[in-house]
Amino acid sequence: MSRASHLIRTARQEAGLTQAELAQRAGMTQSMIARMERPGANPTVDTLDTVLGAMHRYIDLTPARRLPEHDETLIAQRLRLTPRQRLAAFQANHRSLNRLLSSARRVDG
Repeated sequence: MSRASHLIRTARQEAGLTQAELAQRAGMTQSMIARMERPGANPTVDTLDTVLGAMHRYIDLTPARRLPEHDETLIAQRLRLTPRQRLAAFQANHRSLNRLLSSARRVDG
């Protein structure tokens, strides 16, 4: 089931509405609601907002907190190592990457 279809069906059931009742509130047909509740449904944001709004639910499109581009904890951890330890860690990672590359196979498709 798609997230949208699950969201619509769950919200409708929690509101205690039938598909026909929700359709009437949203200004749609019952068959439109049924299609949106089917797995794989992909309504537009506007349609989803209309259907949810008919049940006094709203979509919040507030941007998520942006994650840092670098893992600063890993950088700090590496800086605590001596140069010799950093070099050894680099060499171990290099060997692991080479093993991974040698075992990888190309998949066309």
